[in-house]
Order: sequence, then C-alpha cells, then structure tokens
Amino acid sequence: MSKSLNLYVGTVAGVGLMLVAAYNFADRNIADFPENPQMLGELPAPIPEPEAPVKVAAAPEAVDGGIVGAAHADNGDSKGLRFGLGRGALPEEIAAWDLDVSPDGTGLPAGSGNAYDGEAIFEEQCAVCHGSFAEGVGNWPKLAGGMDTLADEDPLKTVGSYWPYTSTVWDYVHRSMPFGNAQSLSVDDTYAIVAYILYSNDIIDDEFELNQDTLPEVVLPNADGFIVDDRAETEYSKWRSEPCMENCKDGPVEITMRATVLDVTPEEAVEDPATTDPAPEPAAAAEPAAEPAPAPAATDAPDPELVAAGEKVFNKCKACHQIGDGAKDRVGPQLNAIVGREIGSVDGFKYSKAMGSMGGEWDAETLAAFLADPRGTVKGTKMAFAGLRKDADVTALIAYLSSFSQ
Repeated sequence: MSKSLNLYVGTVAGVGLMLVAAYNFADRNIADFPENPQMLGELPAPIPEPEAPVKVAAAPEAVDGGIVGAAHADNGDSKGLRFGLGRGALPEEIAAWDLDVSPDGTGLPAGSGNAYDGEAIFEEQCAVCHGSFAEGVGNWPKLAGGMDTLADEDPLKTVGSYWPYTSTVWDYVHRSMPFGNAQSLSVDDTYAIVAYILYSNDIIDDEFELNQDTLPEVVLPNADGFIVDDRAETEYSKWRSEPCMENCKDGPVEITMRATVLDVTPEEAVEDPATTDPAPEPAAAAEPAAEPAPAPAATDAPDPELVAAGEKVFNKCKACHQIGDGAKDRVGPQLNAIVGREIGSVDGFKYSKAMGSMGGEWDAETLAAFLADPRGTVKGTKMAFAGLRKDADVTALIAYLSSFSQ
C-alpha cells in the first residue's frame, strides 16, 4: 500500500511543477489584451444601381444566332433586385459571333469563287482527309458520289446524294473546316471550295461563279428528300398517354412473326493467297536509252517495265476510272482499249458536251496532251484531275493503258 501511495504523491507533484512552469512562461512571453483595441472599419458602400439599366432580352430568339452576355439578370425573387453587372452587347460584337447562314442565303457574306480555282485550295486544305476528288480517304467522309444510293442497304450520304441545302455546305466549311484549324479560310476560299465540291458532284460547271447571290440558287439533288418532323402531332399522343397494363387487345393474342438470324458469311469462297500460284515475274527489261522513250503507239507491244511504272501512276486515276476484266463506268468511263478508241464513244456514259463533240481518236499524241493538261486540251471537260506534271509519268501511263488494248 505504501508503494502505491508514493507513486500517487509523485505524480501529483510532477503535474504541479508542470503547471507552475507553464504559468511562468505565459507571464513572460504573452502580451496582455490592449485596453483600446483597433476596431474593423466600415465596409464600402454597395455599387449603386445604374440609373438607366440595359434591357434584358426576353427570349433567346431576340438575338438571332449569336451568344451574348446579359446586361443585367434578375435574382429570381419577388423584389426584382438586380446584380448590376455587364452591359448590352454592341452590334459589331454580335456580328463577330453570329455566323449563321439560312437556307435562303441570308447571312452569306460577299465573296466569290469557282471550282477551277477551288481545286488547288481543296487539294491543299481538304484532300488529306477527303481525297483529291472529294471521294474520301480511309474512314474520312466522302463528299462526292453516292447518287441514287439512299434506298440501298448501305447508302452513301454525300453532299451530292444527301445534303438538302448549299447554304449548309458553305456554313459548315466556313465555320468548322479545315479540321484542326477551323475558321482559317477566307470567304473567297470558302466559296471556291464549295464550288469544287459541287462540281465534283456534277452539279455545276468548273467555271460557274459561286457567290452570295448564285449559291442559294443552286438546288441540290436531294433538296426535296426531307420531311417536316410532325411526330408531336402524329405520334406523341400514342405513347404519352396512360399506358394500358391489362386486357389491352380484343380477341386472342398470337405470335405472327419470329426473329431470324442473318447469315453474313459470303457465299463465294475466298481463295487462300498461300494456295494460289504467284504471278509470273516480268521479263527482264532492256537497258534504258539515253533519252526518254516516246509514247508507244496503239499497235506497239508495251514495254513491261513501263507498264509496271504506269500501273503505279494509274493509282491517281482509280478514284474515277476502272480498267481490266469487269471494268465498269464510274465517275469517268471504263478505259479498256482506250488507246486507239474513238473519243467519247463508250455506250451509256454521259460525257460533257466538250468531250462528246471533240471527235477523233485517243492516239498516243492526243492522250499525252490530255493527261498532261485535261482542261487545257478539252475546254469544258468534267474531268477534275489537274494533270500529270512529269512527262515520264505520262509515257508510263499510256504504256499501261495500251496493255489493255491488245
């Protein structure tokens, strides 16, 4: 018992010494509260309400197409108190944001452009995604083609086949393109690019001057293919009323149709490349001459080396033309037996007036001139390609084309 008493006494003594030390520290180092402390000054007066507040737009349609800051906003209570912030947007500030273009052409700025000038601009600004002929690259959107495909299982929706208004094309290009550098195109460049897109869809000629007056007059093929959304009047009442939960149909209920599983496996067998015979290697080419070989005549056997080079050049033509077994007309006519063929003679293909009335035949000399400068050779041709810049490419391509004329 004595040990416990000693421990208790020692603990009490220790706590007492600690309290004495704390009091002495506070007495020496902590200042007393002042007798006349400095009081906090009055807050500044609130900002007075403007004498003539700017009116607030009562509805969103009060400002057409733009986004502006409200000059004053009610705080929602019955007293009608206002924050007193901001001011009315100036007309030039609204115009900087208001880029809307209506279907009738309202909102189009003054400017002009044609497809002939637009080709080079399109090639520089748009072709990396949409292709040199507006027919798309990879999964990027196609802007041309797709005519009469809207009823197909896999329709191609392009400016020519699907879009309703030319003003929508202009507005979208000017507002959102090119990708990653939106609104960098000038007004004239936008008119020229839209003209090239319309020309690529055979809607206008390459020299048609597109401007704020003529653009609304260009009617797209599918302008009448859209209907007004009348579901609010025709459908909403059918599924927004009180639902029926029992005895909803008079008479017996029976299954009338069943879901089916679609077999998407191709019917035609796909050949295994490993089991097919490799293509024969071309014969060894003769040593090249000191000067470029002239374009081969229609009756000359084409040089295999030139044919191989020409096949690579033909990749620039594949977007519009086909050649070989099963070749069909596309944007341009099929090119089988083109060398020596009468100009504008493919049955069923719709040539331009200039090409249809040209006359003559596609000999090596005429082909060479046309491939180097299509529009200069046949003024008014619908062919959008600007031409081959290298004479060697022209010679090689003619050799490749002539290999399908034998």
